[in-house]
Amino acid sequence: MKTIVALQPLVTAASLDFEPSAAELDAIDREMPLIRAEVALLDAQIMTIDRPANELDTRRVRRARHRVLAARRDLTNRAGTVQPGGAA
Repeated sequence: MKTIVALQPLVTAASLDFEPSAAELDAIDREMPLIRAEVALLDAQIMTIDRPANELDTRRVRRARHRVLAARRDLTNRAGTVQPGGAA
């Protein structure tokens, strides 16, 4: 009988001990308005999955899409004006 043995060490064992860096946390903070807008859009879409969309649902999804687009625009504009090193 042959034994099956992993030839390589576990990939995720060492990576679970690390915390996000300050730069990664700052990036998440900058993207948080977009994340919230995308979650709101997803919520609006989920509400219309199991039933026909009425006028209120259609407006809710449309407004959520507009919020996502506005958040993406704002994030892109801020990324274009920030210089490396944090100077604006």
